[in-house]
Amino acid sequence: MKDITSKEDIQYMVDCFYDSILADDLLNPFFTNLNFQHHLPKMVDFWAFVLLDESGYTTDVTKKHLKMKIGKEHFNRWIELFKTTVNDLFVGPNAEKAIQRAHLIRWTIESKIDQSKTT
Repeated sequence: MKDITSKEDIQYMVDCFYDSILADDLLNPFFTNLNFQHHLPKMVDFWAFVLLDESGYTTDVTKKHLKMKIGKEHFNRWIELFKTTVNDLFVGPNAEKAIQRAHLIRWTIESKIDQSKTT
């Protein structure tokens, strides 16, 4: 296996990850009405920004999630599927960085959702 080194690698990772989400009974309901032609390129741009320092991603990743009714069980499953996808496809510093960043994203969104419930 190789590391994540190109936008094509990221495209493959994102496609495989969303395939696993759509096959998952817990997470699928959040994604069934999503316009994937619009969403997936944004996710590829996001991960290219995070892992390859490419410009192009400008959306606030947490903002849209604050409106969703997601709980810890959803975050747990999301991170589990993400880690499995990355570990099944890649090995190396960028693969590790992707998983670390996914944990940070999870923590950030979860914290903001928790914060919005108390205000």
